[in-house]
Amino acid sequence: MATRPRRALLVVSVVLLVSLIAGLAVGAAVISPRAIALALLDRLPLVSLHSGLQPNEEGIVFQLRVPRVLLAAVVGGLLALAGAGYQGVFRNPLADPYLLGAAAGAGLTVTLVVVFLGGDAGVAAVPVAAFAGAVGGVALAYALGRTAGRAGGTATLVLAGVAVTSFLTAIQTFVQQLKVDELQRIYSWILGDVGGGWEQLRMIAPYAVVSTVVMLLHGRLLDVLSVGDEEAVSLGLHATRVRFAVLLAASLATASAVAVSGLIAFVGIVVPHVVRRLAGWSYRVVLPLSFLGGAAFLVLADTVARTVLAPAELPIGVVTAFVGAPFFVAVLRMTRRVET
Repeated sequence: MATRPRRALLVVSVVLLVSLIAGLAVGAAVISPRAIALALLDRLPLVSLHSGLQPNEEGIVFQLRVPRVLLAAVVGGLLALAGAGYQGVFRNPLADPYLLGAAAGAGLTVTLVVVFLGGDAGVAAVPVAAFAGAVGGVALAYALGRTAGRAGGTATLVLAGVAVTSFLTAIQTFVQQLKVDELQRIYSWILGDVGGGWEQLRMIAPYAVVSTVVMLLHGRLLDVLSVGDEEAVSLGLHATRVRFAVLLAASLATASAVAVSGLIAFVGIVVPHVVRRLAGWSYRVVLPLSFLGGAAFLVLADTVARTVLAPAELPIGVVTAFVGAPFFVAVLRMTRRVET
């Protein structure tokens, strides 16, 4: 690995470690990071250490904070990985699961399942429904963006995604009104929440593993695609097949995240851009570092959400929007400057 990507890996790894420690130690009850580290090591086989944690503190750490931090890390990693993948597929630096309609599509189908199925059947159908909605949302945005041809520039796809997102969100709002007694739960889910615990982690684990592995295996192929379809074909690469595989994997990653955490915006655009600044443009490096960076970003965002208005809790989507909205404007300005 070249010096620049190696340095970027070190930076991202340190930030992730700090964010995990902060997520476990900070909260309504502040717990010593050293004691938490000893308690975690004590859970390893053949290791016996005295952490000094009281029983209630151990309950807070292992029953509440550990699953929450892990879920935030997985969701953030999936959203950032999906954003990098969409950007590679569409060769558009503004592509993002939220802005492309993937998150809105997944949100609509999950809302339909919650409202009209409910119960155990609804819970089992959530990941599949979210995946179908994510793929459908991206397909609609892409089809709408294609109607403008190449004249619209790189922002055309994003504008189409915004239109699709608004349309799907309007349908979702209408559906919510049909089930007023579920409104509060759906509304909380829409604003983002990673407090689902071990059950939610187990539910999305297989989908997260499959989508992550497929995306990482396509990093080199996305590098080839970035030089142009003609050059890729001359090298024996089936461009359409690669794009379809990455698109499905990115949509599965988005659906997995949305199914357990709701609609959390801007992770998929903030993290990959920061990673490119640190490590360069090769997707073999950008994809894994985006996953690690997304994990760190959302764990930190969740820590802020839990503490800034303590004992009340701020929706995590509000925190990411505070960071992501100005960042998106800056990226949009840079993109337009490059095009002109």
